Amino acid sequence: MSQQYKLHFVNNSTMAGDICVYQNDPNLNVPEVMSLAWFSKGANTGTKADFTWSIDYSFIWDETGVLVPGVVFDASQTKPADLTENNVITLTKNQYGYEFDAQKTGEPSGSLVINQNETIPSNKASVGIGMSGNGTYAVQAQPNIKATFTPHPVYWLTFGTFEQGQVLDIGQISMKKELKFAPNVYEMYAELTADNTIHISDTPIALTAKA
Repeated sequence: MSQQYKLHFVNNSTMAGDICVYQNDPNLNVPEVMSLAWFSKGANTGTKADFTWSIDYSFIWDETGVLVPGVVFDASQTKPADLTENNVITLTKNQYGYEFDAQKTGEPSGSLVINQNETIPSNKASVGIGMSGNGTYAVQAQPNIKATFTPHPVYWLTFGTFEQGQVLDIGQISMKKELKFAPNVYEMYAELTADNTIHISDTPIALTAKA
């Protein structure tokens, strides 16, 4: 079983909203890739929210139409994947719709590859990868294109109004904080403080705001 990571969040601000965990890896190596709201949970003042995940990858696709910020990617099919085995797959389309096919082990090892064949129309669907059961990244599907994802998990937190799976406009997110796990540390704590900033700690944080 993969190592589990845990995040415990407390809302000690005066605002209610959604705590959103997303990934943003500058070395993913996929042009025009978009980050998704990987996890999102509502949190009122004086409440907490917990998140648990493991580094287990998957291939995902959805019939999104044009992929732009605000669109919600709700995976229509998910296939487990691994960076060294079963790391290549093909998206195809027939009279019944889209489907993943021909999953295999291939090159480059250490990457997740989605081949999109000639049956794929432009700007109708999107493909991507997920981790621990939820989508992390998506890119517009196009005919005869190969998307090669080379993931190195980089976790970020933000707070606002978010729906899980929502395509994020990273450049417009102002309230954010990187969540870094030190070696051999698998449990972290986060707080939205009274001055509306996000504080990260490797030790428990108490609820101080009144619900």
